[in-house]
Amino acid sequence: MTPAQLSRTVVHVVRSAVQAGELSVPADDLASLDAEAGGADGGARRGIVRVPPRPGCGDFASHVALRLAAASGQAPREVAEVLRRRLVEQPGIERVEVAGPGFVNITVAAGAHAGLVREVLAQGAAYGRGDGLVGTRLRLRYQDGPRAALFAEVVARLVTACGGEVDPLAGGGGAAPLAATSTSTSAPTGDAEAATETVVLSVREPGRTLGELVESLGRDGARWALLSAAAHDVPRCDPAEVLAQRESNPLFRVRYAHARVRALLRNGRDLGVEPDPNGPFDPDGPADANANAAPRAVDDSAARAHGALLALLADYPRVVEAAARRHAPDRLARELTAVADAFFRFHDGCAPLPRGEEKPSAAHRARLATAEAAGTVLANGLNLLGISAPAHL
Repeated sequence: MTPAQLSRTVVHVVRSAVQAGELSVPADDLASLDAEAGGADGGARRGIVRVPPRPGCGDFASHVALRLAAASGQAPREVAEVLRRRLVEQPGIERVEVAGPGFVNITVAAGAHAGLVREVLAQGAAYGRGDGLVGTRLRLRYQDGPRAALFAEVVARLVTACGGEVDPLAGGGGAAPLAATSTSTSAPTGDAEAATETVVLSVREPGRTLGELVESLGRDGARWALLSAAAHDVPRCDPAEVLAQRESNPLFRVRYAHARVRALLRNGRDLGVEPDPNGPFDPDGPADANANAAPRAVDDSAARAHGALLALLADYPRVVEAAARRHAPDRLARELTAVADAFFRFHDGCAPLPRGEEKPSAAHRARLATAEAAGTVLANGLNLLGISAPAHL
């Protein structure tokens, strides 16, 4: 279940509660929610549902009860409780809890997780692209400098990935040595001509020339160093940090996570294990374990790791659009780092391939499909940043 799908479920529940007389919500507020949920992102950008900021708060959280409380004349927690009772009865939802002043924390069922993995794998390289910026046309302007030119290139890439258009880049000294393999700066729109908005990009330069950056960091390292820091921050361009092959280096973790996924898929083929998102996911062991075996102590850390990874994969399209709207490639870089870290926790707690004397099972195939989905998101994000996604590292 994606954030867009869950957003539409939340709005459906609100409308059902109004019709049943459990909530009193003005027609304008209902129409606003309907319009958000009916958009290309299903209301995800406005936050009908979001990935929680910390573990232990479900797969998704919604603040709709807080939005509706004043208009309904009820306390936020009362509105949230009405939504909780109805949401927990919806297909694909396993658990719903009310927290704080009226947040609704939602945990989706395993079958709904499988639907998300199927969607990521079905869309492949297109996952994360959308039409949220259709009708938007930008003209980017920026000061002279390698980082400004690179920011402009990647912002154009993000905007067009979301259906917008960008006029040919102008200004600055260019970024040819850092250029990605291919760059598109226009996307088809309808017959109507979109009004062009001029956006001035302002970034802090590293104080080094293009040649120096490429020579010391390489193409991928230079791009990551210049893009992963917020525009107002000075990028860290120390080769000892950017090129270090250790866990403290975000670029290494992101690229290594992708390479690890590709290795799992290769090894899986050798073992006869193919990804299958429709298989049962059992974080405590293979699906074909002996039914007569003694009960095991349940450790839900593996299930939490699985859910945390899937929540980030589901949130990826929203992050891409947010990065495009705010002209902030660093948001995408942080998302990729979070996905890589979540993948490693998932990998360590939910082995995608048999270990030791274990036999391949349906659970392994389901986990391998989840790993492949994570690799797809990492590859897509790196591609938007113009950074290579290695199959070996």
